[in-house]
Amino acid sequence: MRERLILGALALATALLPVAALADDPHDPTMRTAAARARDHAIIRRLNQNELAYVRQRDARYAEGWHAYRARGANSKDYAHRRSDYERANQRYAQDQGQYQRQMAAWRRAVAACRAGDYSACDN
Repeated sequence: MRERLILGALALATALLPVAALADDPHDPTMRTAAARARDHAIIRRLNQNELAYVRQRDARYAEGWHAYRARGANSKDYAHRRSDYERANQRYAQDQGQYQRQMAAWRRAVAACRAGDYSACDN
C-alpha cells in the first residue's frame, strides 16, 4: 500500500514537472547542417504563407458579408419602417415624459397647498 502511494506521488510529481520544449533547440542533432536548417526554414515559411492566405480569404469573406449587410440594411424598406417606428416611439416617449412632469408639478403644488392649510387641495 505504501509503495502504491509513493509511486502515485512520484507519477503526479513527474506529470507536474515542466518539460523542456524541443522547438528551436540549438543542440538538436537533426538541425546541425545548414541544409536541415534551410529545409526547416522553408517549411515554416510555407506554413506561415498558407496561414496568411487563409486569413486574407477569411477577412475578404467577412468584408463581403458586412458590405452586403450594410447595403441591404441601409436601403431596404424594412429599415426605413423600423427607423420611422423608432422616431415615433421617441416622440411618444417625449410627450409622455412631458405629461408626467406636468402631473408631478401639479401634484407637488397640491401637496404644498395642502400643507399650507388649503384643505381643498388635499383631495387631489
